[in-house]
Amino acid sequence: MILVISGPPGSGKTTVAEAFAHAHSCELISAGAIFRKEAADRGMTLERFGAYAEAHKEVDRKLDAAVAADVERRAAKRQNVVVDGRLQPWLLARRGIPCFKVLIDAPLEVRSARVAGREAKLVSDVRQEILERERSERTRYLKVYGIEVQDASGFDLVIDSSNRTPEAIVALIGERVASWAR
Repeated sequence: MILVISGPPGSGKTTVAEAFAHAHSCELISAGAIFRKEAADRGMTLERFGAYAEAHKEVDRKLDAAVAADVERRAAKRQNVVVDGRLQPWLLARRGIPCFKVLIDAPLEVRSARVAGREAKLVSDVRQEILERERSERTRYLKVYGIEVQDASGFDLVIDSSNRTPEAIVALIGERVASWAR
């Protein structure tokens, strides 16, 4: 089983992906963690690295190809995998990899407050950072892959995380994945 969890910054996708992987003994592949590590290795903030990636298409292609190859390797071994990443639902589908696709979302103000809380920043500053990151991602993903990340039509499950705990979301996904896998 391959479960792919996507969502904008602060939606809870990484928290849920980690919790689901732990609760269901799945391998976790995080595209976001790979992107953050690459930014850190280059001595760049996420915002600056995002801007760099806008001008250098090979950055996204290399990182996304590495994620897809890792998923394919694990799927060939029949491992259960949870993939955390913004683009992976579209990219894995393009490769013909069967997966259950979940979009987790919440209003911008909720997401901004979450990120501000975990990073000890002002909500207003985080809101601007999120808006810039989303603009950069929309631009890059459309230019590099022709993917509109705001299109939720290809998802098997869309969840508003505003008033749900990560545990409740994990339970909901577990129920839906179980019926999908039959």
